[in-house]
Amino acid sequence: MKSLLFIINPKSGTDKKIYIRYCIGRYIDTELYNYQIRYTEYAGHAEDLAREAAANNIDIVVAVGGDGTINEVARALIHTNTALAIIPCGSGNGLARHLQIPIDPVGAIKIINASCIKPLDFGVMNNIPFFCTCGMGFDAFVSMKFAQSGKRGLISYIENTLRETLNYQPDTYTIKFDEQSVSQKAFVIACANASQYGNNAYIAPFASMSDGLMDITMLEPFTAIEAPQLALQLFNGTLHTNSRVKTFRAKHIVITRNGNAAVHCDGDPLFTEQTIDVRIEHKGINIVVNPEGAPRRHNLMQVFSDQISELPQHMQELQAEIAQTEKSLKQLNKSVLDKLKKL
Repeated sequence: MKSLLFIINPKSGTDKKIYIRYCIGRYIDTELYNYQIRYTEYAGHAEDLAREAAANNIDIVVAVGGDGTINEVARALIHTNTALAIIPCGSGNGLARHLQIPIDPVGAIKIINASCIKPLDFGVMNNIPFFCTCGMGFDAFVSMKFAQSGKRGLISYIENTLRETLNYQPDTYTIKFDEQSVSQKAFVIACANASQYGNNAYIAPFASMSDGLMDITMLEPFTAIEAPQLALQLFNGTLHTNSRVKTFRAKHIVITRNGNAAVHCDGDPLFTEQTIDVRIEHKGINIVVNPEGAPRRHNLMQVFSDQISELPQHMQELQAEIAQTEKSLKQLNKSVLDKLKKL
């Protein structure tokens, strides 16, 4: 029998942890797995728990949370025999969406039950692992502002993006790769191991996690008139066709800019010095994948369809939370009555 450890971040993303715990008990295949559940208690705790699990030869560690939680768990599992699985419940869920892991917890648990494990690539930026994307320029600048705002969710991210667009001044970057050197003023430089930022925003539609290469997307400065078209192409998977966009693939690049500034790893912002080293580690982490994953369709109607299809699940989660609240109230009432009887 295989061993599972669920690591749940009770604070990340959408508030559906009660429902997820119910789904684990109801749907996990107990003939295949024995399992434990642990909750994170502080920043970095998920990484500590995952590292301990790998040292104890746990077969699979399941990250229950958003891309930040997944990154914490995953970086503790690189170059180990312990596999990563995902139950996504963040605000973007970029890695899960790329891997076609259902946002629905029941569907995600069914993927875990299928137990299809593959060795996949991960990236490293200045010795910091990432699994979806890293980048610099406007997306890192907004990620920093978003983190400082203390708010979560797609709407808050869009608000920060629109507000900061007018304030941002693009930098000039020199990129060295494969004995080539390119200097370019850029609004965004994204290094993608997976295809999207999250919320079906495809920064690198053709990125693969098994080819040993990262897809680099460079977006030149653009005018306000061009912005709506770029946004549309980001969400329908055709950004690479825009004349403002340059793309290439590489295993290792070195980027130099004018000074220290923000970067991001899987959406988490940090400051780095002016030289940034980014490389791919080929097949360095084992991940539970969707054995029936179909080729992704990049069109706007499919994006809307995916979002609408999640509405019934949100209603189910709300019903579960209401039922749990009613149960807690009944227990409280009983406790109060019992105390009154003793008076």
